[in-house]
Amino acid sequence: MKFTAIALLSIFGAASAGTPQLSISVRDGNFDGIDGLDPTLKWEASSSTGDVDLTYGVEAAARPTKDVASLPRSIWGKASTNISGWGVSARADLDCDGFNSADIEVNADNEENDMSVKLVANVGGESSVKSVEATKGMDMDGARLTVTPRLNLEDDDKDVVVTYNNGDTDVKLTASADNQEVEISHSTGDTDIKLTASIESQELTISQKIDDTNRVAPTINNSGEFSVEYERTLGDDSSVTATLKPNESIDVEWKDDAWTANVNMPLDGTEITGANVGIKRDVSF
Repeated sequence: MKFTAIALLSIFGAASAGTPQLSISVRDGNFDGIDGLDPTLKWEASSSTGDVDLTYGVEAAARPTKDVASLPRSIWGKASTNISGWGVSARADLDCDGFNSADIEVNADNEENDMSVKLVANVGGESSVKSVEATKGMDMDGARLTVTPRLNLEDDDKDVVVTYNNGDTDVKLTASADNQEVEISHSTGDTDIKLTASIESQELTISQKIDDTNRVAPTINNSGEFSVEYERTLGDDSSVTATLKPNESIDVEWKDDAWTANVNMPLDGTEITGANVGIKRDVSF
């Protein structure tokens, strides 16, 4: 007996009041019959027990198959509560390849002291803590400063991230013993400027709004590589965005309400050498 998208929808619909969402996309640009379609079912629901709020969900392939274990792509659950002024949440994402381990993310936020802590770990198999970070925020005369020391135990990397925002300007500094990078974003009128710089590389993007429906954004880096993005708003949650990377590719994304189409065309000089097409539609039940 093969399980289909309709069967899965019936199961999820009976299990909870949560509404499943079906996305259908073209797989690897393949339009050759039904095998070219890649339907994905997403379902999410919530409940509570005492002072603990629970949310959980699943993402699964909705293709006919006899191998039920191959359907799930993501299974997750999250519990949230408040402990002595700290908002604490823990989320588990199950490894759907072997169902023998899970990634755990624990977050604790204290709004009164403007502090937060995040821990990422893996349980099952070789259980271990992957990373730990803490953030302290400060408000200063209409501006905001945050400081986040981070420790990556998997790679033994340590760094500090400092951010500053005063409304029109955002600054982000990431510093470790081996590398320093600064990212500056500034908005003025219809122009947005973004500069990312480290010892090895520098990149500048200037986004200019031409009118209410058109925007152009050229990007250049210190290696001389150049790209330009053009976006046209079509109204009613619809837009077309084209990105040209000379000698590399032309990418086009067309959004039309629930439909999204992506076209990637590799370039060899000025010659288009092929086309990869993806089409997706979200369907809510």
